[in-house]
Amino acid sequence: MSGEYTLHKRIGFKVTRLARIMETRLESQLSEHGVTRLMWCALRGIGMENVTTPSQLADYICITRPAISRLLNTMEERGLVRRTGIDDDKRFTEVDLTELGTEKMKLCHVLVRELNDHFSSKVDQDSYELFMTVIDQMTEGENIQLMRL
Repeated sequence: MSGEYTLHKRIGFKVTRLARIMETRLESQLSEHGVTRLMWCALRGIGMENVTTPSQLADYICITRPAISRLLNTMEERGLVRRTGIDDDKRFTEVDLTELGTEKMKLCHVLVRELNDHFSSKVDQDSYELFMTVIDQMTEGENIQLMRL
């Protein structure tokens, strides 16, 4: 029996495997701070990129509106975000970080940077830039909103 299977040569398998390796490492590190990957994405969007509405946040993270609503409910329960609206009108809700959310964002930002540095340092700069370009080319036009990231 061959040691290299056809499955292992497929782009879907390779990309999924890399994503799961990175995902598992990051989730482990973030969990020490009570934060999930999706929560991290929301913290970053709100705190570092001025994404202030649930709708914008769903687009920013590339997940569905129901998924962002559930995420924000959880984050609000944990004291990471607060939602404000005009006379409790849910159509005009804005989201911002609490003091705890800001603290978690800063702590987790370091972890995410370290993870990215770990994997990007495995290849030279030209290869890294080409890899990022190819990923962008392969995802171009694929506007699928995910239930989870």
